[in-house]
Amino acid sequence: MPAKDPLIEALKVCILNLKSEGRVTDSSPHLVSCCELLELILRKGLQQPVLSLAHRDYWQCFKQLIQHDTCGRLSSVSLAVQQTAACCKVITSQGRGRFFIRLMLMKRTLGNVVKHLLHTNRVIEWYCPNVAILRNEEFVEPFISLSMVLSEMEFKLNIENCSFLDESWLLPVCQIYEAVPCQELGMVLRYLNGRVFVLDLVKGSQAEADMFVEPGDIIDEINGISLRDSSNGQAGVVFSKLKGQPLSIRFIRWRAENGSIYQPLLKHLRQLKEENTSLQFGPKSMSHKTVGQKRGQTPCVKDGRILYAVQLLGKANIGMYGGKEVLQHTIPVVLQCKQDRKEVLLDIKETHLTCTDKTSQQNLCQHQFPEISCVGRFGNQPDLTIFAFCVLDTPETERPMGFCCVVLQAATSSECEEIVNRIAAGFKHTEWFV
Repeated sequence: MPAKDPLIEALKVCILNLKSEGRVTDSSPHLVSCCELLELILRKGLQQPVLSLAHRDYWQCFKQLIQHDTCGRLSSVSLAVQQTAACCKVITSQGRGRFFIRLMLMKRTLGNVVKHLLHTNRVIEWYCPNVAILRNEEFVEPFISLSMVLSEMEFKLNIENCSFLDESWLLPVCQIYEAVPCQELGMVLRYLNGRVFVLDLVKGSQAEADMFVEPGDIIDEINGISLRDSSNGQAGVVFSKLKGQPLSIRFIRWRAENGSIYQPLLKHLRQLKEENTSLQFGPKSMSHKTVGQKRGQTPCVKDGRILYAVQLLGKANIGMYGGKEVLQHTIPVVLQCKQDRKEVLLDIKETHLTCTDKTSQQNLCQHQFPEISCVGRFGNQPDLTIFAFCVLDTPETERPMGFCCVVLQAATSSECEEIVNRIAAGFKHTEWFV
């Protein structure tokens, strides 16, 4: 009976599970196990240099491949090695090795890389013949076969989400926020171990109004500029240079996919809590993001965003003046017309808002914040759930015909107030840019 290596057998089972899922993404439950097993196999039997204090990892093996390639066969590998070496979000050999493995899975070239590794004598000699799977004739063939199977599979991975590969194969939730030009965002920052944490939000700021970030989140990059391994004040310098320009900010969330704390951040969050005792890093609390659950409904989610389920009561042209004073007499006029109500989803984004028919998913309207002249609630009702905003009325002729008042109704007065505040904050922060 042929000998079996437990790592090879575990990898075989893991690959079968991955294949059953079809296309593999970062959310695939067996991806982390597969990568961990590949790493263990590539490390097994790797000998450390005798006369050097530097630790050798499998990343050094991959780097050596292109140095010993005399026939130019490894052009794709060479580009991947260069891309990995140039990535400033990973700073250790372990992080670079993990980045390279993910890159090879994405490019479907892992099998070829393993073959070249086995045929590069100066590199394969780093492995102990009696221990390494890569030097064992019984185990190396199954490993090559499994590597080729992985190369035939489709991996759709977010290669930019790599800032925690130095510490863990488990990736955090990573999201991008697009901000319009404004004077300041209103975030209090704290630098810990080369990372830029959000310690608090300034009251009344755009950050608090848009609710795009929570204390404990990390600013990973700004407009493509990585803040990994940052020195104190570096984020402020970047923000200052980009003042008045649109911003694209990549955040790493302290919450994991399941809503719990992302474990590699645990010790940092404890330190933040010592500095700001009001911070809470427990289970996800009831907030605007769970507004559907407050009403006993399933939240409306689109691309990771929570949408407001409201009713569109109607709209009317109000002439050439769109100031807030018109709302109190225009809203009753629209209500008296008794136009057909529609169940809609209101998505208040960073630069604009959209209104979508809840049933047909048809996009009813989209308005940039600079187009909105005012927003407010109807103050003569006890529950204050009806609100409206005025927007430049441009029909199919694309010639402005004054302003249009759009009237909607929220489920609760608190939700209505929240929506009005978010819309108001949106055009407040963009009106100077018009």
